[in-house]
Amino acid sequence: MKGLIVNIQRYSLQDGDGIRTIVFFKGCPLRCPWCSNPESISFEIETVKILSKCIHCPVCSYDVDECPSGAMTRFGQYMTVDEVIQEVVKDQIFYDTSNGGVTLSGGEVLSQSAFAKELLIELKKLNIHTAIETSGHGRTQALLDLANHLDLILFDLKIMDTIKAKQIIRADTTLINHNLKALVQSKKKVIPRIPLIPGYTLDDENIHAIIRLVKSLELKEIHILPFHQYGSNKYEFLNKDYKLKDVPVPSDSTVQDVKVKMEKEDLHVTIVH
Repeated sequence: MKGLIVNIQRYSLQDGDGIRTIVFFKGCPLRCPWCSNPESISFEIETVKILSKCIHCPVCSYDVDECPSGAMTRFGQYMTVDEVIQEVVKDQIFYDTSNGGVTLSGGEVLSQSAFAKELLIELKKLNIHTAIETSGHGRTQALLDLANHLDLILFDLKIMDTIKAKQIIRADTTLINHNLKALVQSKKKVIPRIPLIPGYTLDDENIHAIIRLVKSLELKEIHILPFHQYGSNKYEFLNKDYKLKDVPVPSDSTVQDVKVKMEKEDLHVTIVH
């Protein structure tokens, strides 16, 4: 069995405890306009030319492996579980010394749940701490099967209004909320994560809806992720329209206001940049 992986990123400090390696799965059923990993959206391998690296060869072969400047770039490769393991164990000393581990992200990991499960089983055999970042948009049983091999689940909550979620990001909030509840009932460690996106998630109605859901499940910890423009240049590489290019990042005071609202509801809030 092989999985379609877009990137393996080392030395992350934002996606779980300690120093972590992030395995980014390729393919996502959602279409969040603010996605900072647009190269992970498509379920296909993508080949693009990065013009800023191009040295304008007399005859361009459009061959990723032969391009002398690296302008031709391939997003995505099929990897076996063993191949992924060989990469992530290179950093095991950092996991051991920092209480870190491996986090599966995307894209959406649930879209390749069978491969993800095999990978997690092998990681646990090596006593590596495992985490996943997921939108929860997938089969409930697949998510629960993964949870059996996970130490931490970072669960994204975005647009709570059912109609808006369907129209804007193609999300089924009924499914997502059901899956979150199922995870909480499984007694696994679940931390909701909320991207603060002006015009989409960063309004009082949406924030209060998230707070109500989190409190109803008796969860005590929550992460907020302020909007940034770090991935905007990737859209140009992929010839995709980036709808949020003119959207300003939220001010520190705005982010703090959200944090205070949540803390007033006895939630422990971490700001993840």
